[in-house]
Amino acid sequence: MEGIGGDGASVASPMPQWGHDAWRMYQYYLDKSTPLSAYRWIGTLVIVAIYCLRVYYVQGFYIVAYGLGIYLLNLLIGFLSPLVDPELEGSDGPLLPTKGSDEFKPFIRRLPEFKFWYSMTKAFCIAFVMTFFSVFDVPVFWPILLCYWIVLFVLTMRRQIGHMIKYKYIPFSIGKQKYSGKKGSAGSSGSRGD
Repeated sequence: MEGIGGDGASVASPMPQWGHDAWRMYQYYLDKSTPLSAYRWIGTLVIVAIYCLRVYYVQGFYIVAYGLGIYLLNLLIGFLSPLVDPELEGSDGPLLPTKGSDEFKPFIRRLPEFKFWYSMTKAFCIAFVMTFFSVFDVPVFWPILLCYWIVLFVLTMRRQIGHMIKYKYIPFSIGKQKYSGKKGSAGSSGSRGD
């Protein structure tokens, strides 16, 4: 009866507690990195470079790289797609404006930038770890995989760009648009005459 509840439970808890504390610390730093998008992407580029060097150094694991490429292409499509697809107009959510007279609605991504970055970084880390296990080094003729991936990329991007043109949306914003005012007014020379 003494083993139920009380002190018996605290003897077995250091390992789960350590795992929980490690997860909380990981989540804390992940949350702190959210507004620092430039630093996050620089870190991801470093991870990508390390992965590419590893694949180049061992001259193998091309099937892992191909699977990674397909997964990244899937992430990119989610990143470039609107949350509500205009082709499926039966939804009750916000739709993209298709005519000039339609009300402006901001572009909401199906896959937000942070989740895109996080999934991409995780994918490269997992692929890097996979390069240390010979079971994933399947002998393939890599130029065929590369050509097939390029064909998939071109066809998918052509379809996505066609969708963007058809429904008149741009998934990127280069900052806040500024109003320039009236051009060429005679009274505004720009100097105050002090």
